[in-house]
Amino acid sequence: MLTNTPHTSWKSEFLTKLTKCHSSFQLQNLETTRALNPKVLSFILSLCTSLGYMDTVSNTSGQAGECFLRTLLFRPSGMNGAVRAVVRMGIYVGAKVYFIHEGYQGMVDGGDNIKEATWESVSSMLQVGGTVIGSARCKEFRNHEGRLKAAHNLVQRGITNLCVIGGDGSLTGANLFREEWSGLLDELLQQGLIDEEASRRNSELHIVGMVGSIDNDFCGTDMTIGTDSALHRIIEVVDAIMTTAQSHQRTFVLEVMGRHCGYLALVSALACGADWVFIPEMPPEDGWEDSMCQKLSESRSRGSRLNIIIVAEGAIDRQGQPITSDFVKDLVVRCLGFDTRVTILGHVQRGGTPSAFDRILASRMGVEAVLALLEASTNTPACVVSLVGNQAVRLPLMECVQMTQEVQKAMDEKKFEEAVRLRGSIWPYCTELPGLALCVCVCVCVCVTAALCPPQSSFNVAVLNVGAPAAGMNAAVRSAVRVGITEGHKMFAVSDGFEGFYKGQIKEIKWGDVGGWTGQGEKVSFVMIVFGLTIYYGHHHQAFESLLQLYEARADYEEFCIPVCMLPATISNNVPGTDLSIGADTSLNAIVETCDRIKQSASGTKRRVFIIETMGGYCGYLATVGGLAAGADTVYIYEEPFDIRDLQANVEHLTQKMKTSIQRGLVLRNENCNENFTTDFVYQLYTEEGRGVFDCRKNILGHMQQGGAPSPFDRNFSTKISAKAMQWITRTLKDSFKGGRVFANSEDTACLLGMRRRALVFQPVSQLRDETDFVHRIPKEQWWLKLRPLMKILAKYKTSYDVSDSGQLEHVTRVRPKESNTSATI
Repeated sequence: MLTNTPHTSWKSEFLTKLTKCHSSFQLQNLETTRALNPKVLSFILSLCTSLGYMDTVSNTSGQAGECFLRTLLFRPSGMNGAVRAVVRMGIYVGAKVYFIHEGYQGMVDGGDNIKEATWESVSSMLQVGGTVIGSARCKEFRNHEGRLKAAHNLVQRGITNLCVIGGDGSLTGANLFREEWSGLLDELLQQGLIDEEASRRNSELHIVGMVGSIDNDFCGTDMTIGTDSALHRIIEVVDAIMTTAQSHQRTFVLEVMGRHCGYLALVSALACGADWVFIPEMPPEDGWEDSMCQKLSESRSRGSRLNIIIVAEGAIDRQGQPITSDFVKDLVVRCLGFDTRVTILGHVQRGGTPSAFDRILASRMGVEAVLALLEASTNTPACVVSLVGNQAVRLPLMECVQMTQEVQKAMDEKKFEEAVRLRGSIWPYCTELPGLALCVCVCVCVCVTAALCPPQSSFNVAVLNVGAPAAGMNAAVRSAVRVGITEGHKMFAVSDGFEGFYKGQIKEIKWGDVGGWTGQGEKVSFVMIVFGLTIYYGHHHQAFESLLQLYEARADYEEFCIPVCMLPATISNNVPGTDLSIGADTSLNAIVETCDRIKQSASGTKRRVFIIETMGGYCGYLATVGGLAAGADTVYIYEEPFDIRDLQANVEHLTQKMKTSIQRGLVLRNENCNENFTTDFVYQLYTEEGRGVFDCRKNILGHMQQGGAPSPFDRNFSTKISAKAMQWITRTLKDSFKGGRVFANSEDTACLLGMRRRALVFQPVSQLRDETDFVHRIPKEQWWLKLRPLMKILAKYKTSYDVSDSGQLEHVTRVRPKESNTSATI
């Protein structure tokens, strides 16, 4: 603390103490019931009964992991999971891995800023936000002399491979460094700082980048490391603010980060159901002030007690003038007289515990980066490891940087439509749902107009929920209802699934009925179904089986010859035809958060192993991916059979681990992985075999994995696929409307909409039958099983790693302009 010193000297003492502190920084829910054909009614009854709704690499170190391969970690932007993955994968393949502390500055200064990394040095960092190896801006590296010093420091340690984690500026600097490498070596040789042998051994410098940025402003990847965690911070704040706003009938203006990119503002607005949003890439049309105030006033007149407006910090109008949160507040107060408050989130968005999505993304990208370095050759350009859909890809670094810079150039020249188009795949909403994604503030105006004077169609669309609840389902219903109303349909809600459908528990659902549903968990029991001149929209594996029965019943009941679309929503992620399901991400975050707390409880106790049971039925997705995100030592699942010898080997592995500085173990077990090796059995076995070496504790997470507010990912994924499904339903209804009725009996009119690798795909359910294990309710092939070797490698198991599915070098795909269909906009 500061001593009581005269006014003239306290500043110098404060600066002295601040300097010392800096220098000692350490790693730390029918108007009338429709008359049904008795045969149809009987079929639905039998369906309800059947569903139970009625009470009756072999190790690559041998070749590529030789001693000359040495990797360098630079500037991880809030995602220590990437650092951990690169270090451990590098060591696994036989490489020598170095940390460079404080970014480029540390590379220029050298000395203790460049230290060799060990397996233990990256332990217990998955749950830590920020970066444990520091980051700093460096003016020296912008100059040739600074890069010369950096080259000398790398050559001294034989570092010829760089893994750079940062934004476009950092990655551009790395590429320049690589281009100058040969000349820098010549200079060092001429100055006598290195000899010819050192110059020959270090003649090539390979660079692989990973994008760490909360703004998600880098072209070429759908998500950057850190973005999902920032969205978690924003949504946590918005959800908390909405309770006080509801109580006091207030309007809140929230400012989020994004000087040049409005991704955080756009997605958080969609996730929380904001009334208005401002983003840099799509300035509002002139006269937006009156439009916004009209929207807010109409919202209040329909009974809403609050308004939420989200402003990106770089928001501008059509003339390029800033739109600030204070300006928006003053406008609302002056024009409407609403009690309005401003909240600026600031750097809260950059901190906090990483989300499960970010941990998994970082781990996958880190391993992919090492593989890219292993395969690099003289002619291989510097690349960046990216995520497209659910697929890891490698793209030329400078192609991505160039397109990213073109976005800013288009914005500077006020070519805003061009800027949005260039954003491309990083804003899937923009390329697939133009009216929804170009800008929510425009979208909201369209929505309000549709709500007040909707176009009319001859179609009725009902919403139905099938199976167990999953977080994000309410956001899907909200999206479906509002898109359906915008398309001109009359929307209906079916209560209590097929049982409610049989009993006629059907009522019309209107625009305002779904307000505020995005942040609710699973209490509203609706999802979407085509009925008469309507739709089907189902959830969970039971929904898949129900849809198959409805499709097969078309031969007997013409009433079922209607377009049907199912959306996968289950925490178990066990629906065939999709890589991801609504609700799974929320459940994963619940698992990871609990595991973090459990591990923290052992911080004062050495040599302790925790046995944790997860849900999922026979599907091991939650256990495996949750284990990867939480840093588990072992995960037991049904898809990968195990016996007593495997259990014994795992105990021995933990015994060896207890001899290191990492004296803590985490074991996850899927609830139905083995009928004999129960959680109690595993716990007792570990307790007995580990006696004298470690003690055990067990925890069954249970239904806490199904509860809670949906994560940002689940809110937005459900909004996106629900809107896309409704647009498909509209097209299919129109195509099948002939002779004054809808008749759709082809297999492609009964589909499941799922994420398959890089794209959302409509797949006939009849074609998915052969891909399904109906006994265990799991797909016969599951993509995430390829993550298990990765999880084992990061837990220090000797195992093989399949590189056949690793990313291959591709080129950036530019999104071509599309003619937007106004009937498809929201």
